[in-house]
Amino acid sequence: MKVFCGRANPTTGSVEWLEEDEHYDYHQEIARSSYADMLHDKDRVFKPMADAAVKIVEKNGFGDKIKIINKHSTEVTVGPDGDMPCRANILITELFDTELIGEGALPSYEHAHRHLVQENCEAVPHRATVYAQLVESRRMWSWTKLFPVRVQTSHGEQVIVPPLELERCPGAPSVYDIQLNQVSPTDFTALSDVMPMFSVDFSKQVSSSAACHSRHFEPLASGRAQVVLSWWDIEMDPEGKIKCTMAPFWAHSDPEELQWRDHWMQCVYFLPQEEPVVQGLSLCLVAHHDDYCVWYSLQRTSPEKNGRVSPARPVCDCQAHLLWNRPRFGEINDQGRTDQYVQALRTVLKPDSVCLCVSDGSLLSLLAHHLGAEQVFTVESSAASHRLMKKIFKANHLEDKINIIEKRPESLTSADLEGKKVSLLLGEPFFATSLLPWHNLYFWYVRTAVDQHLGPGAVVLPQVASLHAVVVEFRDLWRIRSPCGDCEGFDVHIMDDMIKRALDFRESKEAEPHPLWEYPCRRLSEPQQILTFDFRHPVPLHPLRAEGSIELRRPGRSHGAVLWMEYHLTPDSTVSTGLLKPAEDKGDCCWNPHCKQAVYFFTTPDCRTPRGSPRAVSYTVEFHPHTGDVTMDFTLSDTVEDGC
Repeated sequence: MKVFCGRANPTTGSVEWLEEDEHYDYHQEIARSSYADMLHDKDRVFKPMADAAVKIVEKNGFGDKIKIINKHSTEVTVGPDGDMPCRANILITELFDTELIGEGALPSYEHAHRHLVQENCEAVPHRATVYAQLVESRRMWSWTKLFPVRVQTSHGEQVIVPPLELERCPGAPSVYDIQLNQVSPTDFTALSDVMPMFSVDFSKQVSSSAACHSRHFEPLASGRAQVVLSWWDIEMDPEGKIKCTMAPFWAHSDPEELQWRDHWMQCVYFLPQEEPVVQGLSLCLVAHHDDYCVWYSLQRTSPEKNGRVSPARPVCDCQAHLLWNRPRFGEINDQGRTDQYVQALRTVLKPDSVCLCVSDGSLLSLLAHHLGAEQVFTVESSAASHRLMKKIFKANHLEDKINIIEKRPESLTSADLEGKKVSLLLGEPFFATSLLPWHNLYFWYVRTAVDQHLGPGAVVLPQVASLHAVVVEFRDLWRIRSPCGDCEGFDVHIMDDMIKRALDFRESKEAEPHPLWEYPCRRLSEPQQILTFDFRHPVPLHPLRAEGSIELRRPGRSHGAVLWMEYHLTPDSTVSTGLLKPAEDKGDCCWNPHCKQAVYFFTTPDCRTPRGSPRAVSYTVEFHPHTGDVTMDFTLSDTVEDGC
């Protein structure tokens, strides 16, 4: 049976209806899940999905001892006619996310203690403890606040300042979970020791009510309190002999035994405002939580003593945190990147330039104005981006200098542009709906749609985009696609087979986005340009197709191909969303930290290329202009049998 699925196309901007297999969503979720990563985590207690669990239980000979109840725990009934004949005396569960409580652990445990387990039950895991460390970090602070942006013009330096409302905004309520082990210790200064903030004993009645927990400390150094780094550990048994910790390497009891995980990482929390701290003057760090979220505040005395009402969960009221995610904040705050755009704009701007900026919440329109454009229009298709840009323009006294058009660029009329022809079409390009690198080709479709509004000899910036690829060996990321086989004595090949079948579906064969600065890898080939997209001309009517091969120059395991876009602003200026500089002799890659790259995992990644043996990866990549899709296929070729 086939079903129609609606899909918003991030490349073309249109909504499409596609015919899919009735199990499309099911297979896509399995294919893109990280169950393999979870099962490879030898410290972790786990429960596989119910459908596979039944078969795995039977295959391992426990069909008469283990009953699978395919329900949410709050729907389970107890009694002679219920799902369970009586209350349990052991509670085994795994409801944790990187934040510990973000998947509803507290209300689920609360319900279980009240309705499903005996009063003196034992829980596995037994206890969890949340730790925190206060730090100063300009890099991490740049993920939540807009810094002043400096623009060098012929009349001197101009500074784009953030609106006061943005500076005062407490930010987004969601935690920023990252691979904290990949943040350099030089990127932050510790202002406190690691402190245990609160614990949850899962063997006792758990409450999901809002609460706060405070810890007094004396700052290790004077500085600006900006960020709280946080993680947790769990003790599996009451004696605490079996422990699973998420601590980063500098806080780990045995860094050599550090377990890599992608399903559980570490948390970055941002204080509502940065606050000065002085070494030797004690402060109080407060962890607040409700039933699903954790947030932090810094106070002079504990909330219990000063009688202050605990601050509410932070919610963005400035629009910026609704429009820009954390990497986007970092991208806008990257002064070097801004300087590249300024330098490119200088080469194409004229005193009589009429500029049209097409990106989501971009500062390009301000750059164009400060560099001398006669008139600047910016299209902001969402209400959030429209309101944000109005605030930024007002804070910089430009509300009468730059025209904001709140509509989709495809709907622009001559009246919107005051009857003028555009001489410079600008884009970063960045659009909030983009997930994969080529989704920002939406700029090309916009350029095509506004072609009638471009004057003779109009300049488009960027002029050209190109798609690049490199074959890599991941240090750890390969684990999310690696089969498990046996896990703690259980044969889970059924799960492996289910994931493999799911990978045969169309959607799951595509590349998937990953911020590779968090996932170290070595390049086994030279970077290679695959396709070129010429923004100086409208989107072509016929597909763009490339076939070829990528020669592997280094020995290693070919786990997949990484793809990214490069934007050629002018012939002399290029902005890369992928590799930032030539790799070292060992092949270690340096990735743009503000962007997600696309990873195409090979289906047979575990073959080792022996030194000196010829081997290549053949590819076919095609851009379909009618749908905006980029389809691809990569195949390992010239395999040396004794190298696997």
